[in-house]
Amino acid sequence: MIINVTVSPKASRNELTKLSDTIFKAKVTAPPEKGKANAKVIELLSKHFKTAKSNITIKAGSTSKEKLFEIK
Repeated sequence: MIINVTVSPKASRNELTKLSDTIFKAKVTAPPEKGKANAKVIELLSKHFKTAKSNITIKAGSTSKEKLFEIK
């Protein structure tokens, strides 16, 4: 499954909001440096989809606010 996620780093709390079946918005407290925000988004997605973090990969947009994730 491929999903689109809009990420807001340095937010006041960690939160994942489902906008549609394949579109999500993620707010994370981590800063957008050295992959910290991406790691936190993967953690939120793994909890939401009840799967291991190793099953989630970034397909596009690793340095952008708009990201594509693949969930196996």
